[in-house]
Amino acid sequence: MFIKGNKLISKDIRNILLIQLGDIGDVVWATPTFRAVKEAYPQAEVSVLLRESFGSLLEADSHIHKIFEVKRYNGNFLKKAGKQLSFIRELRKERFDLVFDLRSDDRGAYMALLSGAKIRAALFYRGLKWRNCLFTHLAEPLASKEIIHGATEQSLRIVREFGIDTKDTIPKLWVYEKVKKRARQLLDGNDITTSGRLITLNPFSRWQYKEWGYEKWVQIIDWLWEEYEIPTVIVGAIEERKKSIDIVNKCKGRIYNLTGRTSLDELAGVLSFSRLHMGVDSAAPHIAAAVGTPTITIYGPSDWRDWAPIGETHSVITQDYDCVPCHQKGCDSRGISKCLEELTVDKVKRVIQGFLDHNSKISVKSIP
Repeated sequence: MFIKGNKLISKDIRNILLIQLGDIGDVVWATPTFRAVKEAYPQAEVSVLLRESFGSLLEADSHIHKIFEVKRYNGNFLKKAGKQLSFIRELRKERFDLVFDLRSDDRGAYMALLSGAKIRAALFYRGLKWRNCLFTHLAEPLASKEIIHGATEQSLRIVREFGIDTKDTIPKLWVYEKVKKRARQLLDGNDITTSGRLITLNPFSRWQYKEWGYEKWVQIIDWLWEEYEIPTVIVGAIEERKKSIDIVNKCKGRIYNLTGRTSLDELAGVLSFSRLHMGVDSAAPHIAAAVGTPTITIYGPSDWRDWAPIGETHSVITQDYDCVPCHQKGCDSRGISKCLEELTVDKVKRVIQGFLDHNSKISVKSIP
């Protein structure tokens, strides 16, 4: 049974929890939903439950009252269980009236139930009867032939079923001035100017089949310095540090390496100082776009129509192949995507050159 509309969700709601246990990009794309819920319930305190270490991205968001993080605890079974119970008690003390789970994972469903909220809403999933039973309100799924592109829709379509919406569907992140100051100090400490001439780059993805050749990025970095005297700042996670050092060592152009040296909020601060962010399908383009920095992102097998940053200052580069996007993890199960292997440096240069030479506003579209 689907419970639709907002008639069964009272407007007399004072405390709301939004559960988003996805990756960093999922959190960024859910920010319009966070705002929509606050707009619908201005009198309520809206909190969010995220994965560990993601909370710093949202600390400066005035729409959010509290941030809770699901953590991985160390120790034996009893210690872990004790810490988990302590965390659950902390959640229940909030006495949430309403909980939305914005994903389909098991943990989010259990956390919704354990929160103690009387009203628990989520999307109905066929074949997950046990999960559906953990919620009091379920949003009707899309018809099998209905396709709606855009990552913001993944969570907005859930709350829309209950009369919650917003006109502003662009993901946004705010950065505290104190965090910007730390980011500026980090850049200054590495003799990196913040005058607006730097370009940031994240060539890494959690999945190799989404990456463009590192040696090709070396050519782009060298070209940016030789042609424009623009330095590149490479960013990424701590586990990508070794790969970033290999790239830096091969570059002749000016490049600075901040990989693994920033927290998520500091990364947002660094990206806010960037004239342009380049990279592949990963978290960094979403963060950059959400703080107002133009982006150029290379896409391979994943669908840019779902994940590309929204707006006139953002562009994607992808191959004009019939099989793109294929949604596969590389060609022939090799973990390597032919569409990215065959993407030339010259094609990427042309898009960057169009941005730098003409200060053009690049629409979000496929660049053949």
